[in-house]
Amino acid sequence: MGKATQPNTAFAVPIEQYGIEPFIKECKKSVWKYLHDWEVMSDQVGYWVDMEHPYITYENDYIESEWWSLKEIWKKGLLYQGHKIVPYCPRCGTALSSHEVAQGYKTVKETSAYVRFPVKGEENTYLLAWTTTPWTLPSNMALCVNPTDIYCRFKAEDGRVYIMAKALMETVFPEQKFEVLAEMPGTALKGMEYVPLFDFAVGKLDKKAWFVICDNYVTMSDGTGIVHIAPAFGEDDNRVCRENDVPFVNFVDPQGCMTAETKWPGVFVKKADPLVLADLQERGLLFSAPQFTHDYPFCWRCDTPLLYYAHPTWFIRMTALKDNLVRNNRTINWMPENIKEGRMGTWLENVHDWGLSRERYWGTPLPVWKCSCGNMHVVGSRAELREMAIEDPGADLELHRPFIDAVKLRCEKCGGEMVRDKAVIDCWYDSGSMPFAQWHYPFEHQEEFQQNFPANFISEAIDQTRGWFYTLEAISTLLFDRAPFENCIVLGHVQDEQGRKMSKHLGNVVSPFDELNKFAPESIHLCDFPTVEEKVDRQRAGKQDG
Repeated sequence: MGKATQPNTAFAVPIEQYGIEPFIKECKKSVWKYLHDWEVMSDQVGYWVDMEHPYITYENDYIESEWWSLKEIWKKGLLYQGHKIVPYCPRCGTALSSHEVAQGYKTVKETSAYVRFPVKGEENTYLLAWTTTPWTLPSNMALCVNPTDIYCRFKAEDGRVYIMAKALMETVFPEQKFEVLAEMPGTALKGMEYVPLFDFAVGKLDKKAWFVICDNYVTMSDGTGIVHIAPAFGEDDNRVCRENDVPFVNFVDPQGCMTAETKWPGVFVKKADPLVLADLQERGLLFSAPQFTHDYPFCWRCDTPLLYYAHPTWFIRMTALKDNLVRNNRTINWMPENIKEGRMGTWLENVHDWGLSRERYWGTPLPVWKCSCGNMHVVGSRAELREMAIEDPGADLELHRPFIDAVKLRCEKCGGEMVRDKAVIDCWYDSGSMPFAQWHYPFEHQEEFQQNFPANFISEAIDQTRGWFYTLEAISTLLFDRAPFENCIVLGHVQDEQGRKMSKHLGNVVSPFDELNKFAPESIHLCDFPTVEEKVDRQRAGKQDG
């Protein structure tokens, strides 16, 4: 219910016609849909939990504590706005989760492109790059090489001078003679400038573009060893551009069509492929356009090809705290012990900045207000909100959308009107804020929070090293620079008889209620809960088991 996104999408229009306010009411009701089932099962299996005093993440007090935490993170310079690459359906207008993407892969035959990028200031000399997505070429901003692999400058039979990876020359130029002019490591190409394929962004950028950068993600398994980089359409593309201060451009709109700046406005990207290639061919920049077969993700709802698309996103700069995260994790008693330096430790050693914001209606609102003068302000409390509001929204204001969107603030820099960024935050931030937000800390119950933090013990399944375990550690490190719990028992997963994770769409789910009614709860405890060994066991169960 919470996955509807921005107002111009196929999902958002019906929601706005229905009304955001009644939609939010339905979302609140859905939270309690399975409460009775949860209470019955917890009692039946002897799971001790305080059902009478739950913390509720959608309540104003909980949200206010989260706002306080985000303001603290903002004050430390760790909250910033950038772009996140997400699998995106242009027809539905929404990002898809990884398990949704996995449902829609198809084997398809498409056209790739080997493209000549003219080296700036060198006549008849080209950097040769390969791409499987010709429609991204108008948004090209850089070329990327592997820093340690060997590259060649050589003269081919067509009379042109090319630069590409030595290891792939015979694959791209089979049975051809070429004159090698020079060999060099990829680092020697770093900074080399080239002429852009298209002039759509020429004269409109505030940073340097169209030059060679280096990164170890470039491989010699296919292509030319030179990767075309479009920061709006790939996670690695976006990352290396940020790391090398390459400007961001995007010539594809949210409907998956080429924008007005291009020669093909309104054309869907997949239909733009032959048009882009024909344009390059006419100007002598297309080396070849071979067909290739690969697996490509399609939307499981509407069967539209997915795009890996850049969304404006608010991030928390977790990479700045990597050493703190690793240090704090080592203070936790993990059971099994190998989780500490293994699955959890490895995750933290390779931590990425946290993509915090979501373009949805239901969720904790991001407390960022913006002014047309460029000023931004993060609100950390309801009192601060009322103090800065142009019109006092009152003490009982509902903090969810659409109510919070109506609150305008007075800009402290220019005196203008500030409006809220419409985003909500990742629901995992709600989960990770539990240690302090359940107490409405720091606004009240400070003593209770101090007495209960860090927690003595928590337990969940092994996948939570990417979920709850991580977000608890991340937020605790951001705010308090310490681990949020002292001991953690990591459980395995109950899988089906074929070793697959149970999932509704696979039809392999075993109902816990049926099992509890068939067998004694003690038997379920013995059979279905993995033991704590050096390695987390993955228990298997099937509907025929018994």
